Amino acid sequence: MSASLIYDLVPIGSIVAWSDGTTRPPARFKKKLAVWQTRNSKGRLIRKEGPRQSGSYASPGYFTLHEADFGCKNTIVMRIHRTFGLDSDLTFKVLERPALGSVRVFDRAGSNAELVHLADNREAGEAWLKGHGCPNAILEDVGADEVAAAHVEGRAAA
Repeated sequence: MSASLIYDLVPIGSIVAWSDGTTRPPARFKKKLAVWQTRNSKGRLIRKEGPRQSGSYASPGYFTLHEADFGCKNTIVMRIHRTFGLDSDLTFKVLERPALGSVRVFDRAGSNAELVHLADNREAGEAWLKGHGCPNAILEDVGADEVAAAHVEGRAAA
């Protein structure tokens, strides 16, 4: 699947894998493996942004995936996000879509919103908000129409 199809069809909160099609190098080649892992991994879709125009420069749209968190004892020290332009040459695959009844927690309202948590239900989302203190956060339910559209059009995750 291309980057533009991910942008157009895949709902926020989905787990998406990306690949450049190369084979994984042996573990003994640590530097080669590290480079390979930057172009072959997976993450949760947390943001979509449309094309932008700034003077004579026009940038394509993009989407951002949350790959990992690093820290200890419930303290996140660093988050790894990967941003891909719609013109990316990588291949993408949807591994998992948000379940019906789950709730997306966005950091703010509007088109620039970023997913900060995907809760199992509304109560879990509200509890997460109380514990994490995002003052402008909003909750959005994953609806039946969104889940049904993925299955009817043959885009269900394998």
